[in-house]
Amino acid sequence: MSRRVFITGVGVVAPGAVGRDPFWELLTQGRTATRRLSLCDPEPFRSQVAAEADFDAEAAGLSERQSAELDRAAQFALVAAREAVEDAAWSETCPPERAGVIVGSAVGATTKLEEVYRQLSRDGSLWDVAPDSPAELYSYFVPSSFASGIAHDLGVTGQSGVVSTGCTSGIDSVGNAWELIQSGILDSAVCGATDAPISPITVACFDTIKATSTYNDTPESASRPFDATRGGFVLGEGSAMFVLESEESVHRRGARVYGEIRGYASRCNAYHMTGLKADGRELAEAVVSALGQAGVDPGRLDYVNAHGSGTKQNDRHETAALKSSLGPAAHDVPISSIKSMIGHSLGAIGSLEIAACALALRDDVIPPTANLTRPDPELDLDYVPVHARKQPTNSVLTTGSGFGGFQSAMVLTDPEHHS
Repeated sequence: MSRRVFITGVGVVAPGAVGRDPFWELLTQGRTATRRLSLCDPEPFRSQVAAEADFDAEAAGLSERQSAELDRAAQFALVAAREAVEDAAWSETCPPERAGVIVGSAVGATTKLEEVYRQLSRDGSLWDVAPDSPAELYSYFVPSSFASGIAHDLGVTGQSGVVSTGCTSGIDSVGNAWELIQSGILDSAVCGATDAPISPITVACFDTIKATSTYNDTPESASRPFDATRGGFVLGEGSAMFVLESEESVHRRGARVYGEIRGYASRCNAYHMTGLKADGRELAEAVVSALGQAGVDPGRLDYVNAHGSGTKQNDRHETAALKSSLGPAAHDVPISSIKSMIGHSLGAIGSLEIAACALALRDDVIPPTANLTRPDPELDLDYVPVHARKQPTNSVLTTGSGFGGFQSAMVLTDPEHHS
C-alpha cells in the first residue's frame, strides 16, 4: 500500500518573522534576519552573530504557564503547530487515533537545560543540584516531550515521536511522517522540526570547530552561502510545522493543498562527525533515490532549495553532489539557500526549507541567496543571487546535510501538474 501524501497546513516561527506569511515576505524580499548575538553574552565567543527570532510567547498565544515552563524550542513548535492546524482547518475533522505527531530536533531543550543547570549549580560551583530541581526538568531532559506536548495540545493519539539526526532532522521528521501516511499507519500527521540552540554551550561548540562566521562587524551579511568570501554559517533558531494528509483525507475534507511530497531519501556517509567527502556521493544517492520515487526527471526540476550552509566544505560538497545526481540539468536549474537570510537553525532548518518550497510551489517564486555578490569560480551553478526570481515552479528538490554524515533529500510537486 502506497498512498499519495499532501501538505495542507504550514506554520512557521523564524528569525525576523513569526508566522507563515511574514516568513515568506522576508524571504522573497531578500531581507536578512542576522544580527549581533543578544540571547547570551557575545563577548566570550569567536562568532558573535546569530539569527534570532523576535518571539513573545504570550503574544503568540501561549499561556503564562507555558511561557514560563516550556523550553523556547517547545514554544516555537507549539505555536507553529497551531498555525499549521488552523491553516489546514484540520483539527475537528480527523480521527485522533489516525493522526500522529513527528517532531525533529537536533539539540532538544538545550536552552532550558543549560539555564536550569547554571541556576542549580550556582554557575558550576556545586555538584549536587537535585534538591532544588524544578518539576519540569525531566521534560527538558527528554526531547520526546516536544512531540507529546503537541499531541496533548491537539488531542492526537496516534503514533508519535521525535527524530534527531542533526541538521537533517527537519527533512527526516517530515519524511518519517510521509512514510507513516504512505504505508497506511496514519491518515494524517502534524510534523516538522524545532530548535532554539542559541545558548553559551552551543555557541562554544561551534566556535571550537570554527564552523561559524566571524563577520562580527557586519552581522546582516555574515551568512554568505556560495559566495567567494563565505566564512561559515550563522547560528539560527526557529520551527516549521506542517499538516500532512493522505489523498483520501484531502478529498474527504475538500482540503486546500500546498503541494505533494513525492519522494524522500536519506543516507549516512559513515565517514566523519563533521567532515564531508568532496564528491558528495551519499547526498547524490539520496537525491537520485528521491527523484526516482517521485518520477521526476532532473530536467523537469524547477528549483533546488540547497542546504547551502556557507562553509567552504559544504558548498563544494553540495555542488559536486548536485552535478553528480542531476547531470547536465544541474547547470540549468535555479538553486538558492535561505540560510543566507535566516541562518542555520540546526534541526529546524530542514523544515523551514520545506516551508519555503511549499510556498514557492504556491506562488511560483524562487527565494534568493542573499549576500551572494562575489561568486566563487569553483561553484559554477545558478545560485539565484540577491533577488527573488518569478517563474513557474512545479517540481522542487530540497537537500540537507548534517554533522554525523547524514544526507537527505525530498521532492515536492504542485499536484495540479502531477496527477
